[in-house]
Amino acid sequence: MSGAALIDHGRLLDVLVTEGETLANSAPPEAMDLPVPGRPGLTVGAVLRQAADGYRGALAWMRDRGVPAWPVPEQRGPAPDERQDSVDRREELRAGLVDLVVKLGEHEPEEPCPTWWPQDQTYGFWRRRMAHESTVHRIDVQAALGGPVLDVPEDVALDGVDEVLLLWLGHRLRTRGITGPHRCALGIRTSDHAWYVRVEPAGISVFRAVPTGLTNVDAIITGAPSAVYRWLWGRAPDHTVRLVGDRHATAQLWALLRLATA
Repeated sequence: MSGAALIDHGRLLDVLVTEGETLANSAPPEAMDLPVPGRPGLTVGAVLRQAADGYRGALAWMRDRGVPAWPVPEQRGPAPDERQDSVDRREELRAGLVDLVVKLGEHEPEEPCPTWWPQDQTYGFWRRRMAHESTVHRIDVQAALGGPVLDVPEDVALDGVDEVLLLWLGHRLRTRGITGPHRCALGIRTSDHAWYVRVEPAGISVFRAVPTGLTNVDAIITGAPSAVYRWLWGRAPDHTVRLVGDRHATAQLWALLRLATA
């Protein structure tokens, strides 16, 4: 299971900047209490807060040379009325983004750095992780506002599919001791990339594959890169991708991904 990103780390840093700024700019003060579709209890203001916490958490790993909890413990008091400090929420996000980008820019992506994934102990991990973190939060905010949700560029979406499958499904659930009750094998294919997922009582395995090598599987998920990316993250309904084969297998995969990315 390789931890290498599918796209250049300079591109990922650009994506972090663009998506972080778009996230902040997409959330007007009057929208802070709008609910996020498909995310019960989550509001636009809470999304901004989560994103800012994520930026601070990544900086803590880099500056403190690692933290002993998964991935960073949230230390919050009672949540205030998001509408009362909406400007602070956006400014907090922007300040965290600037600090994070400056820190990442001070180091080459291949330089050693503590992370919570043994496969990638470099600063490049944080470029990738925070680029996709910002992208998913931006999707949530734009969906909450009811306007157009911008597509994820194909190269970014392909890398994001790889990350959510290998890092979140393949690694995070293993560290939690979680697997699925239904033994199955699945293929995920988009553009010229493919991945193989096996769910067994002993755990979940995820591997990169070749598109023509997805044989002996119970189900296959295909679609445009942006659609598959959003579906895997729980930000798009089933009809946006093509689900072929055992629907119990695809439903179990979707449920496992919700546990992995919660």
